Amino acid sequence: MSIPDFLADLTNPDLAFLPKALLIAVLSSIVCGVVGCYVVLRGMAFIGDAVAHAVFPGLAVSFVLQGSLVVGGAVAGVVTAILVAVFAQNRRVKEDSVIGVFYVASFALGIVIISQAPGYAGSLQQFLFGTITGVPDEDIYTAALTGVVVLGAVMLLHQQFVTVSLDRELARAVGLRVFWLDIALYVLVTVAIVISVQTIGNILVLALLVTPAAAARLLTDRLGLMMLLAPVIGGGSATVGLYLSWSYDLPVGGTIVLVLTAAFLAAYVAAPRHGILARRWRRSSAGESPVPA
Repeated sequence: MSIPDFLADLTNPDLAFLPKALLIAVLSSIVCGVVGCYVVLRGMAFIGDAVAHAVFPGLAVSFVLQGSLVVGGAVAGVVTAILVAVFAQNRRVKEDSVIGVFYVASFALGIVIISQAPGYAGSLQQFLFGTITGVPDEDIYTAALTGVVVLGAVMLLHQQFVTVSLDRELARAVGLRVFWLDIALYVLVTVAIVISVQTIGNILVLALLVTPAAAARLLTDRLGLMMLLAPVIGGGSATVGLYLSWSYDLPVGGTIVLVLTAAFLAAYVAAPRHGILARRWRRSSAGESPVPA
């Protein structure tokens, strides 16, 4: 399918689900791209993966009760994040162990809940791999409003998040409440993931959170520019992924993730300062420079 044909389908009233799919994909990419910068900066990829599992019981309950998936997933994720933050205060058990216990338990609870719903197999596949072409209007409105709240919170807490990410002890020394900032960041990660679950599913959602930010990290040393590049990379990849999926009848979530991965690999190879080609060129230039007598 050519790009003009794809654009024509986007404006076709009989294919109203297609522009909604593009909207939710780009919205998810923007929110995850911004929040994902903190995840990459702090090395929190495991936490992002765990949060993706934690929202599952809320999604399952919302599905059974025919409520909003965004609201249900957010409630479950936030409750689990707070439990992890509280239990992790006991230094006898490391934080990653507490995360493993609670988030795996949450995912197991979600499976048990969804197994009681009619059409269990189809519902489980929907949660695991996304249903971007079947997102209801009310979930789009909820996701848009929630996304604005998340981005607003990031703007308000940005400096504190950066300080905690770079040096937790310094943050405590200057009077920052590290515990509450950790909870705030966990909550923002949770909400970003919930918004994105319907786009690429519970299994693949970590890619939307981490991959654009990781690619942006290779392209710049400035956090502000990184937080601009990551949503652009994510939104562009989501658009290209949806186009390829629609053109060749491919799974939407998987296609978006593969495009994101291709963008990361391109940055890894060709980034101006930190790419493989740039590093090899610098080594080659240094080797060819004359040795002083």
